[in-house]
Amino acid sequence: MKRTQSRMATVALTALAPISWGSTYAVTTEFLPADRPLFTGMMRALPAGLALLLVTRRLPRGEWWWKAVVLGALNIGAFFPLLFLAAYRLPGGMAAVIGSLGPLWVAGLAALFLGERPSLRTLLTGIAAALGVSLVVLKATGALDTVGVIAGVASSVSMAAGTVFTKRWGRPEGVGPLVMTGWQLTAGGLLIAPVAFLVEGAPPALDGRNLAGYLYLALVNTAVAYWLWFRGIGRLTATSVTFLGPLSPLTAAVLGWAALGQTLTPLQLTGMAIAFGATLAGQYVPRTAKPAKPELKAELMPELKAEPKVERRVDLPAEPFTSTERIGQKDSMDAMVPAVRR
Repeated sequence: MKRTQSRMATVALTALAPISWGSTYAVTTEFLPADRPLFTGMMRALPAGLALLLVTRRLPRGEWWWKAVVLGALNIGAFFPLLFLAAYRLPGGMAAVIGSLGPLWVAGLAALFLGERPSLRTLLTGIAAALGVSLVVLKATGALDTVGVIAGVASSVSMAAGTVFTKRWGRPEGVGPLVMTGWQLTAGGLLIAPVAFLVEGAPPALDGRNLAGYLYLALVNTAVAYWLWFRGIGRLTATSVTFLGPLSPLTAAVLGWAALGQTLTPLQLTGMAIAFGATLAGQYVPRTAKPAKPELKAELMPELKAEPKVERRVDLPAEPFTSTERIGQKDSMDAMVPAVRR
């Protein structure tokens, strides 16, 4: 019971990460400078990563230097620019809902790198999530943009790979998820920075509204959210974590409807219901099989029969050592014999 409650608490806390990410699209379109996806990705990751490094005061060692760079590239360095490119070129709900394809990518990558063969239930749940995605996308407000769709799918694949390798490599001894979050955000932000300056030029002039948007993205949407996400990956299966992904498009669609005036058709609402159902189904953990009855164990698993106990026999002298030949033995030996017999 306690184990189930602990898992539910972990799932609930981990779910706060994709819920937070669902607000990224509304913040991007309403608070941030236009057409600066690389700069926005850098501003979201690098300040948050450096702040966490200052707090934790711990750097990678040995092989974790290159592992931190790889994970930072997958989860941050490639994911953020692609995510913001999709956000700029697609309506908020449409861009975010593409991320719910993640469970299918994770299921395939987990089979390759984690040895987790996807069950039929997992595949059907992933297909249901994809169906919900297609219903929302096909009826979303605004025209489909090819570059935006490709960027959205690529960001989903990058995040899925980052999730799988984060689970595969785990964490160094004595390193918590907050430290790992700082490593990856810093590595990802540093990877984005030179590309942002080469492609987009000098940083734009920022007003108070822009700074507020970046502050929210760096602290709440990134530092806290990714800490919860990586914490969840360490305690749950990769597939279970990624099935929380549809909460991001659901949040984005609700915010788009409530705050941005975007419309939601009945078909889109149906797709959202399917995606939410897939999220819940993805958290289901089958019960372990009941142990075999005692009378069947020997028949079904003869190799588990207990070995017969072999009693060791100790031949003891009938009388204490009293002969003249042994009179030199210590008196304590005579006292030990009755005790041994008992």
